[in-house]
Amino acid sequence: MTANPVRILFIASEVESLAKTGGLADVAKSLPLALKEHGQDVRIIMPFYKTLKRHDEAEKLFDLRLHTNHDDIEYSVYRLMLEDVPVYLIQQHAYFERDQLYSEGEFAYDDNGERFSFFSRAVFQVAEALDFKPDIFHCNDWHTALIPYLLKQKYAHHPFFCNSKSVLTIHNAAFQGIFEKHQFHLLEGLADGLVDQILDGYNCLNLLKAGIRYADKINAVSPNYAQELLTRLGSHGLCDYFEQRRADLVGILNGCDYSDWDPATDHLLPTNYSSSDLSGKAVCRHTLQVKTNLAQIDVPIFGMVCRLTEQKGFYLLLPALQQFLRHNVQVVIVGTGDSGIVGELEALEKQWPDKLRFIHAYSNELAHLVEAGADFFLMPSLFEPCGLNQMYSLAYATLPIVRGVGGLKDTVVDYDEDPSQATGHIFYDPEPADLLNILRRALLLYLEHPEEFQAMRHRAMKSRFHWQESVWQYEALYNEALNVSPVQQP
Repeated sequence: MTANPVRILFIASEVESLAKTGGLADVAKSLPLALKEHGQDVRIIMPFYKTLKRHDEAEKLFDLRLHTNHDDIEYSVYRLMLEDVPVYLIQQHAYFERDQLYSEGEFAYDDNGERFSFFSRAVFQVAEALDFKPDIFHCNDWHTALIPYLLKQKYAHHPFFCNSKSVLTIHNAAFQGIFEKHQFHLLEGLADGLVDQILDGYNCLNLLKAGIRYADKINAVSPNYAQELLTRLGSHGLCDYFEQRRADLVGILNGCDYSDWDPATDHLLPTNYSSSDLSGKAVCRHTLQVKTNLAQIDVPIFGMVCRLTEQKGFYLLLPALQQFLRHNVQVVIVGTGDSGIVGELEALEKQWPDKLRFIHAYSNELAHLVEAGADFFLMPSLFEPCGLNQMYSLAYATLPIVRGVGGLKDTVVDYDEDPSQATGHIFYDPEPADLLNILRRALLLYLEHPEEFQAMRHRAMKSRFHWQESVWQYEALYNEALNVSPVQQP
């Protein structure tokens, strides 16, 4: 516990167990809970979506009105508790009473810039109405990246916020929030301050660039991803902006919530297992084959659960599978996303009906079963800021096969590079041939060196990436932003 808690307003567009589309939501739940457990005074604030889980449990606190040069916008503030952390919900029907968070199908809402500029302005008004004076505004990705700019330009001399600082966490810099300038009329002329080095095409604003420029401190969600953001190849076009803030950029590896992802206690599995008794994994494997209508035979199973996007490496995987499925293997892929990738996977399944199963769905239960029932887990990502599935896979004794990027490189030890400490397989070049080669290397290990394969499984299960270590690093980052001497870790 800390003697002098930092007041942290954690601002996110999604939070696990309430609303989720990706890994941001997992962090937005687990990190505030870990900070609270460490003695910090942390509150979460997010939109009150139509689809929010626990919708009926929300307690209404008050109504507010945001004054603009055009029309005043009325909205309401609700509260839920996430364990012992308050979550404040901003309800504004025109902006958040929709079927999805950011898009429907493959088409983003065309007013997302206006929606989240409203949310960013409302955050300040809500904090003041709650009489919660943040030491730190902890912002996450483009949805909240206007807040550091507003803090510097609108609230720098405001008596309530003048001592507040901001931290911006980059979960995925490929998504930058680029919108036409007219969507920012709620900023009442403040958008004009986003000068041409932040302006894209002189008619659009790039919200992530604004956050990078004005946040007091910036962190990426793994050390390796922070280094990649400083390169032309890995920066998603933002290299110069990150380079200008190099002194304020760090990488802090995400932790993993093992309360939900532990094969010894996972209630979604047909039976549990642990490193001391792996027999239950065979039961999970059998159940996975039955549920996916694959033959119950003793061949290695390669699993994959993800969003079906180019980022996840499908243009590498699809050609590689054409060759790899000639071997005596089974492959199970679960996910939703790009319709083109869906079509190619469906065609590949028809070509290899005895070896490949593609389940076009989002299923938490099936995700857990794939992690437990597969022998290997595929993550051939073009980039992966942190990644969580490789952490889950390690805990479930399912050896990850990953590309050496971002957090994947920070969390998996490659068999060829260090056999005695290996927990998985890594390839580097984004070529189908290189992925095919590592898939065959993993297959050979399984078939010809079963003792080494079992030893890797046991090492993998002992790999742990807890939030407790990351919390110390976040606290140090907050103290740097506040110009406070860091607390010494015991």
